[in-house]
Amino acid sequence: MSLTADLLLHAYSAGVFPMAEHRDDPEIFWVDPKRRGILPLDGFRISRSLAKRIRNGGFEITVNQDFGGVVDGCADRAETWINGEIRDRYLDLHLMGNAHSLEVWQDGILAGGTYGVSLGGAFFGESMFSRRRDASKVALAYLTDRLVQAGYSLCDTQFLTTHLASLGGIEVTRARYRALLREALKTDADFARPAVPAPQLLLQRMTQTS
Repeated sequence: MSLTADLLLHAYSAGVFPMAEHRDDPEIFWVDPKRRGILPLDGFRISRSLAKRIRNGGFEITVNQDFGGVVDGCADRAETWINGEIRDRYLDLHLMGNAHSLEVWQDGILAGGTYGVSLGGAFFGESMFSRRRDASKVALAYLTDRLVQAGYSLCDTQFLTTHLASLGGIEVTRARYRALLREALKTDADFARPAVPAPQLLLQRMTQTS
């Protein structure tokens, strides 16, 4: 079965997602973890040091301005699950309006970012990367705020890493995840709608919800 954008959307709606063993492996397999990582949208942990970086780091935040660059940045590591076909299908989803990126720029350079797939009120975070210190944490802070402002109820991180746990990520059972997913798919959200907030407004909102 060939991987298509429609098949991807169907898979996400059922709670599974694709991976490859490495970038040069043409085979794709489907993953349905027993324990699922999520990032509660009211539980993002913003440390004093991260707040200072957001205020004083000189970052510029954009949305959907360099989707391909963000995907390539996420794949630019020694080991990656993003092979050529997976990359192309996410680009298709982006053109369809179902995949989005958030870019972090510093000194005119793409310093970091994150991307994912959107269905209803669920956002499936796929990957993130950082070329400058804390750029991926900055991306996640702005992403979490955007999801709240846009009306999302679920942010799926697939797995829980130490990095995500430090920012408020948690694990839930497969059954709990599917229940959250069912509810999220009943609602509508618009990733592109909210304006990018100024750093001080972002921090104010994060303080109120954390």
